[in-house]
This record gives sequence, structure tokens and C-alpha cells, in this order.
Amino acid sequence: MALPNKVKLLLDQAEQLDDYKGCMTYFYKWLNNQFSKQPVRLLIKARSEFIDTLLKKLFVQTSLSEFPQLALIGIGGYGRGELHPFSDIDFMLLTDGEPCDDLRNALEIFVTYLWDLNLDIGHSVRTHEQVLEQKSKDVHFTTSLLESRLICGNLVEFERLKSHIVKTPIWRSDDFFIAKVKEQKLRRKKCHGTAYNLEPNIKENPGGLRDLQTIFWVAKKHFHAETLEELIGHGYLTHEEYQELMECLENLWNIRFALHLAAGRCENRLLFDYQPHAAELLGFGSEGKPSVERMMKRLFRIMSRVREMNQMLLAYFEQSILPDHDAHVVTPLDAHFERIGNKIRVKDPSAFFLRENLLVLFEHIADNTDITDIDPNTIRSVRQVRRRLLGDLQDYAACRDAFMRLLKHPNGMGRAFTLMHKHGIIAAYLPQWRSIFGQMQFDLFHAYTVDEHTHKLINNIHKYRDKQLSKDFPICAEIVTRMDKPELLYLAAIFHDIAKGRGGDHSELGAVDATAFASMHKLTPSDAKLVAWLVEHHLLMSVTAQRKDINDPDVINEFASKVKNERQLDYLYCLTVADIRATNDNLWNDWKNTLLRELYLHAQRALRLGLEHPMDMRDQIRDKKAQAMERLLEIGFDEESVAQLWARFKPNYFTGFSEEQISWQSEYLLSLGEQTKSGVAVSEKPMHGGTQVFVYAPYEASLFAKLVSVIGSKKAQIQHAQVMTTKDDYVVFSFVILEVNGDAISGSRAKTLRRGLDSILIDPKKKIRLKKNRSQRFKDFNIKPKVIVRPHARDDRNLVEIQAVDIQGLLTKIAEVLQVHNLHIHAARITTVGERAEDFFVVSNEHYLALSEDEKTALHHSLMKKLNAESE
Repeated sequence: MALPNKVKLLLDQAEQLDDYKGCMTYFYKWLNNQFSKQPVRLLIKARSEFIDTLLKKLFVQTSLSEFPQLALIGIGGYGRGELHPFSDIDFMLLTDGEPCDDLRNALEIFVTYLWDLNLDIGHSVRTHEQVLEQKSKDVHFTTSLLESRLICGNLVEFERLKSHIVKTPIWRSDDFFIAKVKEQKLRRKKCHGTAYNLEPNIKENPGGLRDLQTIFWVAKKHFHAETLEELIGHGYLTHEEYQELMECLENLWNIRFALHLAAGRCENRLLFDYQPHAAELLGFGSEGKPSVERMMKRLFRIMSRVREMNQMLLAYFEQSILPDHDAHVVTPLDAHFERIGNKIRVKDPSAFFLRENLLVLFEHIADNTDITDIDPNTIRSVRQVRRRLLGDLQDYAACRDAFMRLLKHPNGMGRAFTLMHKHGIIAAYLPQWRSIFGQMQFDLFHAYTVDEHTHKLINNIHKYRDKQLSKDFPICAEIVTRMDKPELLYLAAIFHDIAKGRGGDHSELGAVDATAFASMHKLTPSDAKLVAWLVEHHLLMSVTAQRKDINDPDVINEFASKVKNERQLDYLYCLTVADIRATNDNLWNDWKNTLLRELYLHAQRALRLGLEHPMDMRDQIRDKKAQAMERLLEIGFDEESVAQLWARFKPNYFTGFSEEQISWQSEYLLSLGEQTKSGVAVSEKPMHGGTQVFVYAPYEASLFAKLVSVIGSKKAQIQHAQVMTTKDDYVVFSFVILEVNGDAISGSRAKTLRRGLDSILIDPKKKIRLKKNRSQRFKDFNIKPKVIVRPHARDDRNLVEIQAVDIQGLLTKIAEVLQVHNLHIHAARITTVGERAEDFFVVSNEHYLALSEDEKTALHHSLMKKLNAESE
């Protein structure tokens, strides 16, 4: 695409730095304006041409043209003539010997001028010998040389360089291929091996631009191809596949171009901050979340196609470049399939006219642990058949039989399912899966698309059987080992989120889909009922564990009555653990693990006692006291001293804490002595999944707000909080806290925290300063604050539920409002879900009664006013 005449004129007339800056400003405005009007390939060529013209003029203006031995060579993306709005400009200045002083000075002026123009440049000055030496050491540098082109200067020197590159035996085709494949594997590992991260790197992610470039680099090195189209003649691409690659490339270019414009700089990560603007630039609308989700679904589907094509072509290249590497014995598997090396291949593509063979292929993978991948010819055949399907694979009775065999196979939901997902067969089987394929959720809670999250969940369940990994989840491993029908757990996993993106309650809609699936696949009524129940209630356990007091017998009995029996509890527990772990790598921690395990064990006990005979609070207190007393006696305390201490506590103290916490807190209080009126203990090792903080002091309504301020100032996260008063007007605070990364707090950090909390008890008037710092990552998540004041199970208390954007110091602000209203805080549960904080407080008024209607209204107004002010 030719540059606009005005740009050419401005460049031609430019002499001073400001002239060039003015020309660049005009050009970038033109580029931005043309994005919706011109094909992106023309625009990235236009920027490359603009930089060519600029460098050529400055090459003359800075007197570099007076050195005839010098050649200015574009390399990398600039060498290909592909520059997005703010892409780096990589070039090399080639000379026939070490630069003289005059040349050094001219080079310095040239480079400085480019810096003054705020251009991101990557440059080097090298001799022929230095180029060849660097080439022998660095495959990245070799790759950039493959795409080099002369911008201006000595053509003879440039041709001489190209000749040396071709003639020198350094980095032969096989070595180069092995290095690029290794490079790709490392790159994918950094991206967690998935193309479906919700903030993908357009270049580096699997299925991104680098995957396309890797194909081209290998083709250029081995086949001396100048374009991908030449691979058609070599028999590696069909015309349709070439067109598909070009279409994918154009789409990725479009998204990267829009990303640069949205970010206003060179940026390859499609972060949440940029997604709404990029979606609008690309024509997906300005509706925010819906527009972003449409754009991202398109992107993820493109990346899936690129990744599959990359795998197929690199496998073909491997067969040509490393022929000895593929010299393996062929082992027949059945009439249609055989194993060659670590790959499975179809003997004749016509085998797939029997549609069930698309699933039998993966049954063989489940049967043979040595098979880790699919032969490229077979991938091509699968792709072709997949595109020509009329209807869904589940419509065929033979396919339904094969799918159920795979579900029941011990290895069916391992590598076999991963490859089914990767190559689009699960989407070809289930029409609902196609709807969630590439479906993102515009929040900071979910790290993956819905289909990839579900795939990871299924993988987590499959790992329960792995002896090396099962030690981290012993209860799940034990349950799955004795589970009579694990395929029902896998089915619940497949359908648990399958209705997302449709509107309505995805759990209820998914249960309907699961019931229809069960009917079509002839599951028994009881099995169908279990799968549908699990799908509909898959959030029940996580919500109960994270939002309710699982030490409360009433909470346990309510949960157990919903679960109904131990079989459903077993299935639900395994599903919940796998689900949370598959949602976000940063969400799972020992605290959540402990909560779920304790809820499971409490509910199991309740079910075994019988729902008609719920455990009485007095029985629970008696059991806990007995176990805690046994521990205290073992470490040297006498029964009378312990009994005197416990006489000061109300019954809710013993129901609110575990026997381990009671014995640890009692040990600390007994060690204080009678004269000490307050104290702080911080557990030296994790307890119940986190660091325990225990504060004992004379009652003061404002103390909770001050304590959470100190914890917040130390950049620790409160996971759970409990507040209880004693019979003699003291107050007990218990916090479970973690580091930001989810680890327990220990060592010097724990000591610093304890000193900070101690200082508040010594000097209650001490001010704690918290800097307001709302993360910029949250600016596009317009979560409206929500406050609900509900009745509590106890008639003299209320439950206050608060939802808001999680900003630093939020809990402190909330506590300050509760303090202003003279409320007593009896318990608190703090939950952070991505960018959203969900906090629950059990409160009473200053007279220890439930709030009146006027008090509820006033509290709601104050909290909303504070939260709205903080979110602005």
C-alpha cells in the first residue's frame, strides 16, 4: 500500500526533529483512521514503508551514506516488512571492518535521532565475521537473518552476507528444526500449555503468531521457501489449508493491530484493560462485557485452528528433516488403526466414513499409554471429516456406544480426552460444547475459557487415580478408588458449566442438558438423577464452605439435608475440589482445601448419625472439650486451671473453634498469667490452611476496625474472622490470614505482624495509615456495590452481606462504618473472588439485639455511601 501523498511530502520536507515528530503524529493518526477502512496487511506494510523512508532519509542526513561499505539491513518482523503501529524496529548496520571514529560518531547521531523520535529500536553494528560468530551461537539471531532485507546502503555487502549465510554449514536444517521445536515447547510452557488464557499473548500463546512464524521459518530454512504458498508445491499444504492459514494470520494481525492502538504502545498481551477498546475497534460493539466475549471467542477459535495446523505441519516437517527419527516399527491396533512410534495413524482415511471410528481412535489412545499423539496424516483426515459432518456424532448409536466406553475406560478421560478436546471431537460430539468453545468470562476469577476450564476439571478428576499425585488429595483419591461409577462424575464435570453464556441459571440449564444426555445414552433413572443433581448443585459445597460457618451444627445439618446421602456427598466433594482447582491457578490454597475437607467430614458424620438425629450443640461442645483437654494435659497444664479458664467462655466459643484451635488458644492464655490483660498470638505453622491470629483483650467496639487495619497495612489477606465476647467482658478475635499468593505467613513476617497488633493493644489511639490503591486491572470491572441486611438464625442478630470491588483497605472501611453505628461484630467471613470481594458479618446493635428497620436503613445507607466513594 502506497503511503499517503501528504505523509510523503512531510517526510520529504522534514529537516529538524520537530518536523519528523509532526510527520509521525500525522502518520499515526492516518493509520488509526484507516484501520476500519483498509485490510490490515496493507496497513502493516504501510508502516514498514514509512519506517523505510524515514531511515533512508536519516541515513543520508546523518552522513552514514558517505561510508560506502555500510549496509542498513532490516531483520525480524521489520525484515519481513511487517510492522504493527508500535512494533519494535530491528535492524543491523553491516560494515566490512571495525568502524572508524567518524563512522562511530555518525552512527551515534543516527541512533540518538531515532531515540529522540521515541521509536523502539533494536540495533547492532557488526562485521561479517561477527555476524557469522553470533550466528553459530544463537538460533534467535539466525532466525532473524533468515528474514533480513536491505533497506539502504551497500548492496554488495548485503549479498555477500546472504551468500555466507547460505554457504556456511552452521545450523543445518535438522539442528535448526530441533532448536525451533524446543523453543516452541518452552514458549508454550510459559503460557501454561494452553491457548485459552483469558489474557492471551497474541504472539507467544499456543496458536498465536509465533506458531505461524515457526512454520514459515522451518520452511524457509529447509525448503528455501519465500512464502507459505510454496509448501503446496512441496506437498505439505493443500490449497484449502493455505487459505485457512492466511485467514488466521489476517485475523491475528487485526487483533494485534487493534491491541497496539488500544494500548498506545507495543503490547502483545491482550490484557483486560485493553479488551473493551480493542473489541470496539474491531467492530464487535461498545457494550463492554458482551463485546469482549464475542471478540475473545473469535480469537480463541482462531488460535485453536493455528495450533492444530502448527502441530500437523511440524510433524510433516519432522518426517522430512529427521527421517531416521521416525523409523519405528509399525504395530497394528485393529483393522483401521496402527501405532508408529508414539503416534497413532489411520491406515486408510476412508475408515472415518464409519463415524464411530472418530471415537475408536481415542479408545486406542486410552488403551495404549505409549501413544502420546496423532500422526499428521490422521490429523488432516480428522480435520476434513470433522468439517463435513452433518449433525452431531451423538446422533449415531455406534458413536454413543463408543463414547460411553471411553467414559468408563480407566484412561479414557486422561490423554485421550485431552486430544479429543484439542482436535475438536468433543465439540463434534456434543452440540452444547460448541457453544462454550472459546467462551470467556470477563472477570478476574476465571483464568480460562469455559471449555478449557472444564477440560482442566476433568483432568483433575482423572489425576485422583495417579498414585504420585493422589497424596495431595487423599480423601478424593480414596473416594474415586471405591466409586462404583466414576463415569457419572466425569459426566457431571462435562455438563457443570455447559450452559454458561446462554442466560439464566447455568446450573439449572445444565441439569436439563445432562438429563437429556442421560436419556439419549440410556443411563438408568437413578444414574441420570445423580448426574443432574450434581450439575444443578455443583456450587453448593463451595458456597457453603466459603460463605457460612461450618463449625455451626445448624449449617452442617442444613447442608447435609440438601446432600441427602453419602454417595452424593462423595461425588460432590470430588467435583468441587477439582472445579475450584481448575478455575484459576491462584485460587486454590490450603485454606480452601481445609474448609472443604472439614465440611465433607462434618457432613459425613451428620449423615451417618442420621438427619432425623442431628448432632446436638451440647454433644459437640463436650467432644471438643474432651479432645482439647487431652492435648493440654499432655503438655503439662492441670485440669483445674483449664476448667477455670474455660468457665469464662460462652458456649459459642466452643462451637466456633476446632479442638486444635481451642487447645492452642488455651495454651497461650494460660501462659500469659493472671496479671496480663491482653495479648496476641500468631501460629508458628499453618493451622486449618492458614496462619492463625488470636487476639484477647478487654472489649472495645472499635478494636475490630483497628486490628483489620493493621493486618491490611502488612499486606496480608484475611480469609476468615471470628469475634466473640467472654462472660467477663473480654473479647476474642480470631483471624485466618494468608499472603497475597495464598501461602501461610511465617518467620519474620509473622513476628512483624504480631508486633503491629500488640502495638494497637498497648496504644489503642494509634493511627494506622492505609494508602488507597485501587488496581488499574479493576477499572473495567464496573461492579456496583451491594449491601443486604438479612435476618440471622439467631433472633438477636443480623447477617450483613457486602459485595464490592476488592480494593486495598476495603475491610477497614467497612469495619469503620460498623463502628460508627455502634454495632457489635460477632463473626465475619471474608471472601475474595477475582476482582470481587464478598464479605459477611454477623452483627447486633449496641444493646445486643437485632437491628430495627430504622437501624437497617441507616446502616445500608452508610455502607453504600462509603463503598460508592471508594469505587470511584
